[in-house]
Amino acid sequence: MLRAMGQAMRHRGPDSQGEWYDSDAGLGLSHVRLAILDLSPTGHQPMFSPDERYILAYNGEIYNFHTIRKELEEAGYAPEQGWRGTSDTEVLLAACMAWGVEGALTRSVGMFALALWDRRERVLSLARDRMGIKPLYYGLAGENLVFGSELKPILRHPAMERRVDRNALTQYLRYLYVPAPSCIFQGLRQLPPGTILRIRASDLDANIIPEPQAYWSVAQAVRQGLANPTRHEDVRQASEELESILQDAVNLRMIADVPLGAFLSGGIDSSTVAALMQAGSSRPVKTFSIGSHVAEYNEAEHARDVAERLGTDHTELYVSEDEARQVIPLLGSMYDEPFADASQIPTYLVSRLARQEVIVSLSGDGGDELFGGYNRYLMAPKLWRKLSRLGPSGRRAMAAMLRHGGETAVSGLYGLLKSTTPAKDRHLTFRDKLQKVTEAMAARDRMGFFHNLASYWLRPETLVDTAREPDTVFSAPSDEWRELAETLDYPRLMMAVDQVTYLPGDILAKVDRASMAVSLEARVPILDHRVVEFAWTLPLSMLIQGSQGKHILRQVLYRHVEPELVERPKQGFSIPLDTWLRGPLKEWAADLLDPQTLQRQGFFRPEPVTQAWHEHQSGRRNRQYQLWAVLMFQAWAREFSQV
Repeated sequence: MLRAMGQAMRHRGPDSQGEWYDSDAGLGLSHVRLAILDLSPTGHQPMFSPDERYILAYNGEIYNFHTIRKELEEAGYAPEQGWRGTSDTEVLLAACMAWGVEGALTRSVGMFALALWDRRERVLSLARDRMGIKPLYYGLAGENLVFGSELKPILRHPAMERRVDRNALTQYLRYLYVPAPSCIFQGLRQLPPGTILRIRASDLDANIIPEPQAYWSVAQAVRQGLANPTRHEDVRQASEELESILQDAVNLRMIADVPLGAFLSGGIDSSTVAALMQAGSSRPVKTFSIGSHVAEYNEAEHARDVAERLGTDHTELYVSEDEARQVIPLLGSMYDEPFADASQIPTYLVSRLARQEVIVSLSGDGGDELFGGYNRYLMAPKLWRKLSRLGPSGRRAMAAMLRHGGETAVSGLYGLLKSTTPAKDRHLTFRDKLQKVTEAMAARDRMGFFHNLASYWLRPETLVDTAREPDTVFSAPSDEWRELAETLDYPRLMMAVDQVTYLPGDILAKVDRASMAVSLEARVPILDHRVVEFAWTLPLSMLIQGSQGKHILRQVLYRHVEPELVERPKQGFSIPLDTWLRGPLKEWAADLLDPQTLQRQGFFRPEPVTQAWHEHQSGRRNRQYQLWAVLMFQAWAREFSQV
């Protein structure tokens, strides 16, 4: 059974596979390996400690393992018989023996999901990296504890029932992903980023799974940053310190015993990572980008200009719309849970391109959330400042006017909406943007306003019968987050919330699944926790100036490339999904959204879905995101035998 479970995610580790089973404890571990450091058998997992008390299986990398290894040696914690090999796994295991799991992880710079079994104390520790770069699911299959990097191996367990959690389904419809700790299957959960879950054998005897405990959190980083602001008075000095931290983060992520490169879109984030990689390399770094023949969605030309300036060994691939659409049938199995960020398609394509030449690729993800790069950080505060003056009753009245086309109200919002529309949403009509703001006006406070703006199906429980949408940091913040909501300025509050919701739930999940589907390891240096913590020491003025975000990150990049090479409207990976649904994907989508089919399956009420479909087909509204959410669930459900 363990072997079969490992085989289900062999794409994550095609180089070797190992199983171990403790018949006394009734506990087994299965591991598939993508060999990055120490390609020899001494890096094989599951790995025993020298005294055989501990056994470790983990996915990811501890980038500063050389430093930790030296610290272990100096403290007298090195293995008595000497190190068996040169892997970070062996160092992590020794660190857990010396300082405990929390002590080892707080010393670690890395991305990881791990399982450590203490045979003496009969305690299993599950842990996930600080920002949630690597996934970890866990829960009960009957009376059995199951856990894994993906759901596919868990579903191989014979006691696992594949019952959709309808409450989690409402969250998916709202956000286009299932946020931690929820999971699309009943009985399973996602381990939140920055937490450790310790389970004793006695807990399972009582059919109890304890709550995870945090060893690091974004909220903690926010509080520490506010309490200890940067000593630098000008952005030049602060950007020099940021570059030093980023350069070290990049250098650590270039340690590998296999070929590596970088994704390069030509934007600020990926260009900064590529520039620092090239600065730390004695030979041209391999960079990769994909292009579109549709100018509005093409970034390849910008990436090529940046690559030429940096002197990287650049590879680009122009993909036709037909080739991009051929990825769609793969998405249901690629993402264990339904996932509807359509940039999943180009992310997979650039990962597949890179994997032809390298096994590790660095990515620029995280720059927007840390340094204020999204347009919503500019738009929402402007809108809320004006709308909040109206009070709750005034906002309700204005929303009513907007719904009925009141010219005065429409004119009042037109300028703001026109000037604050993200570049990737240029094709959205003014009616669509107006409708979005109208729906968001019902919010009682700025957190609720942001929540509504970040939602796709605003009332998802109207689509899913007998479901109750679970609370999140938006709807039921903890005392810690409630305090932050009251003290942070609005853009920083949005950034903090994005770092614990959208970033791990959408961005990092997308990159992990797309890259690992082709056995490529994606590393994200901007999300080194030291960079995150430094970003929270900075004043907002160093992040956002005027109508432009990522001010300080731009200053780092400008030392390597001329501003004109990277200064352009924010674009990002995009596809013409709205026109595809009215054209080449229309028949496929109509089949999945057939009202009788939806009624028979019993997950969605057909009426709101059908209304959205007709509105989109007629051109009255652009409902691409809402429809894609339902379509990706349907594709996922077929793959996982739910329909």
